[in-house]
Amino acid sequence: MIEADARWQPLDLGELWRYRELLFFFTWRDIKIRYKQTELGAIWAILQPLTTTGIFVLLFGLLMQGNEPSVPGVPYALSTFCAMLPWQFFSEGLTRSGNSLIQDQGLITKVYFPRLLLPISSVATGLVDFGVAFVALLLMMAWYGLWPSWAVLALPGFVALAAMASLAVGVWLSALSAIYRDFRHVQPFLIRVGMYVSPVIYASSSLKHALPEWALALYSLNPMVGVIEGFRWALLGKAPPPGWALVPSVVITAVLFVSGLFYFRRMERTVVDVI
Repeated sequence: MIEADARWQPLDLGELWRYRELLFFFTWRDIKIRYKQTELGAIWAILQPLTTTGIFVLLFGLLMQGNEPSVPGVPYALSTFCAMLPWQFFSEGLTRSGNSLIQDQGLITKVYFPRLLLPISSVATGLVDFGVAFVALLLMMAWYGLWPSWAVLALPGFVALAAMASLAVGVWLSALSAIYRDFRHVQPFLIRVGMYVSPVIYASSSLKHALPEWALALYSLNPMVGVIEGFRWALLGKAPPPGWALVPSVVITAVLFVSGLFYFRRMERTVVDVI
């Protein structure tokens, strides 16, 4: 009788290093597929956050008439577009990594390789869009006459934290979606709700006088709160530092990331059988 091993499997990170060339191939493949036969190409990476920012600028401008929930001393358009970049990187990486096993089911059922390469490459692909949109952000900052301070040195750390948060949730959803297809419908819902419970279209400082202490503590458990506010702080110069909001972001991301790796490792063989 052949039975699945129900025990937790140890992580073999050395195997990922041995297959690093395959990881590069998957990433390059996803990039080419993403922009193949498109007229605008990488410009879509700018149009999406820019259009969303324009809609919220118009909406809040009409409703609040100069009292937009922006970072103090920063135009609302710049404050929102700056937050859109890490959020778009997180949400798109989450969507692609969460569906990575299902999309490549014909490949993983025919040949062996570390399945974890698929969600990792899906998140890494988003770095291209992020880089293109980041150039647009720098041009917008120059237009408004704002320049980053020495805090910009911390920016790579916040980008890495956003990538880890995206991969942490994506690894969980990729394994769950391959076995329980209901989770494919959960992903868009999580992204839509997550955008409004993250400081994307508003600054966290605007909530301090509107929410009680327990609500603010619960709000800070969102790992993207510290990432987005840290991103604003590192680039805009006038934004307050993330402070204690960064601690829950790092802790929650680390817990989700490590637990997601172990869960993915345990379900890796089962996924191949049932996908």
